[in-house]
Amino acid sequence: MPILFNEIDNTITLTTKNSSYQMKIDKYGYLLHTYYGAPIESDMSYLIRGFDRGFSGNPYVAGNDRTYSLDQLPLEYPVEGNGDFRLTALSVKEAGVSGLDLLYKTHRIEKGKYSLKGLPTVQDQETVTLSVVLEDKAKGVEVELKYSVIEDTDTITRAAIIKNVGEGEIILQNAASVSLDFLYGDFNLIHFQGRHAHEREKVVTPITYADFSIGSRRGTSSHQHNPFVIIADKETTEDTGSCIALMLLYSGSFAFRCAKDQYDQTRAVMGVLDERFDYSLLKGEEFVTPECAISFSLNGFSTLSHNSHKLVREHITHGPWALKRRPILINNWEATYFDFNKNKLIKIAKQAKELGVEMLVLDDGWFGNRWDDNRGLGDWFVNEEKLGGTLSSLVEEVNEMGLKFGLWIEPEMVNEDSLLYKEHPEFAFTLPGHKPIRSRNQLVLDFSQTKVVEYIFNMISKVIDSAHIEYIKMDMNRSLADVCSQDCSQGKVLYKYTLGVYDFLQRLLNRYPNLLIEGCSGGGGRFDAGMLYYTPQIWTSDNTDAIERTLIQYGTSFAYPISSMGSHVSAVPNHQTGRITPLNTRSVVAMAGSFGYELDLNKLSIEEKDEVKKQTDSFKELYEVIHNGLYYRLTDPTVNKEFVSYLNVTTDRKEALLSIVTLSTQGNPLNKYVRLKGLEENINYYNSFDKKVYKGSSLMHGGILLPYESGEYNA
Repeated sequence: MPILFNEIDNTITLTTKNSSYQMKIDKYGYLLHTYYGAPIESDMSYLIRGFDRGFSGNPYVAGNDRTYSLDQLPLEYPVEGNGDFRLTALSVKEAGVSGLDLLYKTHRIEKGKYSLKGLPTVQDQETVTLSVVLEDKAKGVEVELKYSVIEDTDTITRAAIIKNVGEGEIILQNAASVSLDFLYGDFNLIHFQGRHAHEREKVVTPITYADFSIGSRRGTSSHQHNPFVIIADKETTEDTGSCIALMLLYSGSFAFRCAKDQYDQTRAVMGVLDERFDYSLLKGEEFVTPECAISFSLNGFSTLSHNSHKLVREHITHGPWALKRRPILINNWEATYFDFNKNKLIKIAKQAKELGVEMLVLDDGWFGNRWDDNRGLGDWFVNEEKLGGTLSSLVEEVNEMGLKFGLWIEPEMVNEDSLLYKEHPEFAFTLPGHKPIRSRNQLVLDFSQTKVVEYIFNMISKVIDSAHIEYIKMDMNRSLADVCSQDCSQGKVLYKYTLGVYDFLQRLLNRYPNLLIEGCSGGGGRFDAGMLYYTPQIWTSDNTDAIERTLIQYGTSFAYPISSMGSHVSAVPNHQTGRITPLNTRSVVAMAGSFGYELDLNKLSIEEKDEVKKQTDSFKELYEVIHNGLYYRLTDPTVNKEFVSYLNVTTDRKEALLSIVTLSTQGNPLNKYVRLKGLEENINYYNSFDKKVYKGSSLMHGGILLPYESGEYNA
């Protein structure tokens, strides 16, 4: 049984194959967090010792025991106002007074995985759910902590439901999904920062006595920080050491906070951002936090990533495309931008089909008065003048070639120069008495209002119904700034907006169950597990430069599987950096993702077209090892500036794909070596590059001597 309650010592222990998580109901009714790490079988509260410590107060229930203080105990769900002065998971105000004191009420263990209303969750009906109810009777607040165990990925999921069981109104000022306490240890925080076109660069920050926080205030998970972090022992490497991942299944504003306290204990808290969050609950109402999946590895970051990749592919992403091979696509955006017509699109499609591409995606500019990016957003009807006829006629012609057809949408946005805005200006966020804040000359629609979601969905579904659309790229090209809704209290808007986005996506999937949706937010501005529940792949970055992409995809790989990363071969000089890289290098990098092209293939030479055909054939042949295999990072491009290397290995470990991309070239170069991982030591492996056979043990312990080629950026 993965969840056990011990009636003798009042411990509840959750167990996966390689980890244990334990809490304890103590003698006063407080819920302590006693352990998370490698498997154990006993009450771990023996590690806790109280002292009479100055300025660390004692709850009234402890009587004269001055060694008992919530300011020094490891707590499962810490709250504000009960004598614990560290970071808190929950803050509640009632009648203008903040403070809470939660005590154990009851718990239950049930078969099946819990769900959360309106929110994406990990899926596994073979598991069990633990619900622990804490209460503050005087305040009229109950908190139901939810847990499930995903044994095959060494993952435990957590969420909280806060309920108003009193008579008056309460206001939530902070409501986190998870809190973790560590009695001792010296940790690094690995997090992933960036900006538009430079997302998810790995950063290592020591956890110290200062409160440290990352997150997003932008209404989305953002380009700047990702809702995935790792807490690791300082000596942890790719292959050794203890580390814990926290993956928040949420696509809105979020916060992660951590600090070491005065007694060298560490606390980490993660959940919805508490800024612009002031969530009122009347009698009988409840607030549901997003889910957080936590995973433990005793064998370094590689194992932790394998856990996360398997979790996303097999337990988060749902629908027919979760594990199914995605079509190789060509997107017209960098080939034409807004300057296209039917003849141009058909010409691109014909050439793509000849070279092994399987789907044409029509990007921005097909609808309304959308001749540039200053107008037309919100008018989701086909611009037949631009397409030279109906969308269905274009799609039929593309389908007759043997290609699938996909379409770009940006449902959350509106231009002021649009029919939608002229008819319904109240649909857009704007502060009362203020002119709106523009970004990319567009405003944000209030998706916290169900009527707005329904209105946009009905418009877009008419377009999808009109033609054989098999793929949607759903974009979102700005942050949320001047947020004000006509439909709910302002402290609820950002949370309800995110739920509105999920509602829109679920409506699409309910109506079109075989539809493949790719997420996008100016590239990787909403690359998170919440979106991956609905969209099996996400456009990794608007930066398509192959060399820059190695760094972006490296950071992304710590949390998210290769199959989730939209990655395309684009033209050179690259449109973002001006860099010129070989066509082979661009394909090697793009194959470490959901492969495709974003250029006009008609402009390539005969030799380049032959190379593209070989690339598409190769990707189809190697799909199993790339998308369904285990992924190993062999070098760290934030440290090794000469080359980046990564390895895909089939789950039976009989086949592997080694990728190497040169980042810099020197005269009179040194020999370069890389050790492979994940192979079977006693298997002979045939190297298709040098036509030789090597023992797995030789490749892993001795490594491989990399070939030398002159020139820049070879792969």
